[in-house]
Amino acid sequence: MDNDFIVGKHYYANLYDIDVEAATNEEELKNVVVRAAKESNMKLVEVKSWSFGGRKGGVSVIALVEESHIAVHTWVEYRYATVDVYTCGEQSDPLKGIELIIAYLKPRKYRLAYADRSQKTEETLVVPVS
Repeated sequence: MDNDFIVGKHYYANLYDIDVEAATNEEELKNVVVRAAKESNMKLVEVKSWSFGGRKGGVSVIALVEESHIAVHTWVEYRYATVDVYTCGEQSDPLKGIELIIAYLKPRKYRLAYADRSQKTEETLVVPVS
């Protein structure tokens, strides 16, 4: 059997009590996401960002990378953010990228999780859809 398979590494985090100034600075958050992609050895395709004004405002940044994506969403009113870094392939290090974004947002606490999204043929359990 061929040992070729898809490697998927997915880190995601919930950040609590984040720095409001960092969470509302769209341009700097975008720069941090770009830096996270580069330092994680990902090939950046495109980055989009936008701000939400008002009482429940925040910033979202989405980076498309050849390996998959990086997504950051902040909610200023709640001092809360979610971060998602998903890559395919052995060459990238999504943990390095998510740690850089977390450090920028300065949460007082956070929950970091990992999901192995790899497809290993001999180890994969396939459940038929009925």
